[in-house]
Amino acid sequence: MASPVTMPKLGLTMNTGVVSQWRKKEGETVGKGEILMVVATDKLTFDVEAPSEGILLKVLVPEGKDVPVGEVLAYIGVSGETVAGSVREAPPAEAAETKISPVTAVVEKASAGAVRATPLARKTAREAGIDLALVAGSGPSGRIVRKDVDAAAAAGTFSVKASPVAAKMAAELGVDMASVRKDGRVMKEDVLRAAVAAPEAEDVRVPLTPMRKVIAERMSLSNATVPSVTFTVEADFSALVAFRNKVKDEASRKGVKISYNHILMKICAAALKEMPLANASFDGDAIVMHGNANIGLAVSIQGGLLVPNVKAAQSKSLMRIAEETDLLVEQARSGSLALDSMQGGTFTITNLGMFGMQSFTPIVNPPEACILGVNAIVEKPVVVDGEIVVRPMSALCLVADHRILDGAEAARFLARIKEFVENPWLLLL
Repeated sequence: MASPVTMPKLGLTMNTGVVSQWRKKEGETVGKGEILMVVATDKLTFDVEAPSEGILLKVLVPEGKDVPVGEVLAYIGVSGETVAGSVREAPPAEAAETKISPVTAVVEKASAGAVRATPLARKTAREAGIDLALVAGSGPSGRIVRKDVDAAAAAGTFSVKASPVAAKMAAELGVDMASVRKDGRVMKEDVLRAAVAAPEAEDVRVPLTPMRKVIAERMSLSNATVPSVTFTVEADFSALVAFRNKVKDEASRKGVKISYNHILMKICAAALKEMPLANASFDGDAIVMHGNANIGLAVSIQGGLLVPNVKAAQSKSLMRIAEETDLLVEQARSGSLALDSMQGGTFTITNLGMFGMQSFTPIVNPPEACILGVNAIVEKPVVVDGEIVVRPMSALCLVADHRILDGAEAARFLARIKEFVENPWLLLL
């Protein structure tokens, strides 16, 4: 009997999802655990594994259609078996059993489409840039397992090591990765440069990844619907630098590294508790002021940007915020971030200081009211008590939804953040 493939529930608050790409076509053989499709939500895109093996008998839902959780998307069965062509609801338990894996920067190599391999073997091959079609399997029925991939890597089965995004982009643009760069790891930027490197190269059309589509939609929504105002203030980081130097050694002994981002998250949580309008959302005919300050930190990954958030940061210690933030960043970059970690954010911090930025205007992450942009800490001459001294200074940029915060309220909020930065000991009160 044919097995239904349903729209999985990828998070507690997920009600619908979009099949952004079918990785298998009707009539193709599917192995249990193979990537069957890519599902996009308003936060993340996910690779969804086939719940059973067989033939993809029928696809009921086309790419790009938004469907509710639990709805039947396709059927997998044996050759010659027939199934109904209408969409029907499936029990929630079936949807919950569908296995998923985040696709933040993980792309299956096209040449490995019909190869039987365990999910771990596929992940290892993607990270190593190995074509599974060239690997001999030692598992049941010739299935490739991780040790087979490790053996292929040791034997030099592949000639070019590339990021998953670069490998997918090279295949789409027809770029030979062996000619891109022979030493080191080939990245997305290397492929793009190679695509336009010819003296008379034609324009290159780069297809949007599911993640990039989600980012584009959300940024367009923010620009079209949020009347934002930008506020910038320069803050003296002398006290914050001293504060971090005093606490980082003790934290290091406990296995935690304290960064400026962690301290700023703690500062913003304290400021949001004092000024709840900055921790709110606009909801039609009302403003919703959130009980918890769920502080998000923008994380750059291959192929996009994610903003996981630390829940209820106002009630957590600096050590706990640092531990949770570092775990979220690691999960975002390894492709294991849970959808719930992306939902429920009430305030976002984005830091471009490591690139030497001294001014930029971030975009509000709807439905949040504010986003704080942090720039580089630069030693500058400033006047203090009538004398010119050199201090570590940084520009803090707040972008606020003017439907929620008037100019004076947003200015007071940013001034309070500056006060905490210049007097971090106030966090103890």
